Amino acid sequence: MLAALLSLSGALLWGAADFLGGLTARHLKPIVVTAIAACTGVVVLLIAAPIAGGTLSAADAAWGAISGVCGVVSLALLYACLAIGPMSILSPLTAIVSAVAPMIWGVTVGGESLGPLAWAGLGVALVAVALVGFVPEQGAVRPSIRGLALAVGAGLAIGAQIIAIDHTSAESGLDALLVSRAVNVTLTVLIVAGMIAWAAARRRSVVEALRSPAAVAGSRIVWWPAAVGGVGDAVANIAMLLALRTGDLSIVAALTALYPAGTIVLAAIVLRERIAPVQIVGLTLALGAAVMLALD
Repeated sequence: MLAALLSLSGALLWGAADFLGGLTARHLKPIVVTAIAACTGVVVLLIAAPIAGGTLSAADAAWGAISGVCGVVSLALLYACLAIGPMSILSPLTAIVSAVAPMIWGVTVGGESLGPLAWAGLGVALVAVALVGFVPEQGAVRPSIRGLALAVGAGLAIGAQIIAIDHTSAESGLDALLVSRAVNVTLTVLIVAGMIAWAAARRRSVVEALRSPAAVAGSRIVWWPAAVGGVGDAVANIAMLLALRTGDLSIVAALTALYPAGTIVLAAIVLRERIAPVQIVGLTLALGAAVMLALD
């Protein structure tokens, strides 16, 4: 029960963080948004890690670093595949792969044993992920092989990130997450610094180099949603870690993959976007799957 609740809470927070990051990406390039979120997230973990306590071993630090690298790779591939589109197909495909990969790992490598109700719940959860993320577009085109490959790669990278964190010991507290986020900060900040240096060398405006191509020229840059999203993302990571330490990897991965639900709900409330009937069905199935997994 606790693992399911933590997983769902983390998924909703991740969805909210994605929503806020998406708002900021209207003004700044995705890698800049990622760097801002990473920096505020690491502050949260710097405060929370000492409170949680724990001893970080070399193995835990290594798994944390691997998780951080996978996080950067997943974002790069995710943004690339969504830029190619169609989002209505590639986004849920990424979420499904990110759930299936840890599920397979947990059952085959991790030796997890699930009951009939849990297996049924996992199946319902996967259907829910597909329906929540799927929004039929008028005149939607078939995805290219490259788009499909990038989506699968992004899903695998997200799954690898979850698997890496699952390998950390309970004795490490939140320190492995702190290492993961520190690696994320280092890589993204170095990339942004390189972009600034490149712009300066070519005598271009630094602001224009960091501004999103979709932004209106001369408009005010809004960065704070990404900062708030980074806080939410860090808390979501803490919820996921606690869920992994109290439940099975396969179940946590399936419920965590429902993160698009948080984005959809916030978009409906803040931006007045319409929730499609198929998404409502998906959200209902997600709640049912959570109950099934919690009761197993």
